Amino acid sequence: MRRPARPPSAPLVPVELDTADIAALAHDDTYAELSVAGALLADQHANGVTFETVKLTDCDLSGSRLERLSITDAELSGCNLANLHGERAAATRVSVANSRLTGIALRETTLRDVTISGCRVDLASFAHSRLTRVTFEDCVLAQADFLDAPLESVCFTRCDLARADFRGAQLRSCEFRGSDLSGVQGVENLRGAAMEWPDIVEMAGVWATALGIEVLDDDE
Repeated sequence: MRRPARPPSAPLVPVELDTADIAALAHDDTYAELSVAGALLADQHANGVTFETVKLTDCDLSGSRLERLSITDAELSGCNLANLHGERAAATRVSVANSRLTGIALRETTLRDVTISGCRVDLASFAHSRLTRVTFEDCVLAQADFLDAPLESVCFTRCDLARADFRGAQLRSCEFRGSDLSGVQGVENLRGAAMEWPDIVEMAGVWATALGIEVLDDDE
C-alpha cells in the first residue's frame, strides 16, 4: 500500500517578537527571536548566517550569496529572494508565502518541514538537495530543477512545473495535485509519486512521449 505524504510541521514562532532593523549581513551572524520588516539586504555576501525563530516581512535578499545559511522556525512573507545563492543551506520548519524566488539556487541544501505558497519559484535549482515534508502550493516552478535530489513527502498542489527537470531525482511518498507537468524532463524519475486520476489522464501525452509511444492517425 502506498504511504501517503506527510505534511510539513508548522514553524514554532510566537505571536509577539521583538522588532529589529538589519542593515547588512556579516559572516556567521545570528538573528534570533526577531521580527524584521522591509530590510533592504540585496546583494549581500555572508557565509554561515543563522536565522532562528524569526518573521521576515517584505525583506529584499535578492542576489545575495548566503552559503551555509541556517533558518529554523521562520515565517517569510512578501520577500524577494530572487537569484539568492544558498548552497549547502539548511531550512527547518519554515513557511514562505507570496514571495519571489525566481532563480534561487539552493543546491546541496536540506529542506525539512517547509511550506512554500503563492510564490514564483521559476528557474530555481534544488540540485543535489534533500527535501523532506515540503509542500509547494499555488507556485510557479517552471524550468525549476530537482537534479539528483531525494524527495520524500514532497507535495506539489496547483503548481506550474512546465519544463521542470527531475532527472536523477528519487521520489518517495510524493504527490502532484492539479499541477502542470508539460514538457517535464526526467519523467521516468517520477516513479514513487502519486497523482489524481484526472491529472494522469490529462498527462497521457507526456507519458506516451516518455515511453516512445507514437499516436496513430484515424486512417492508419
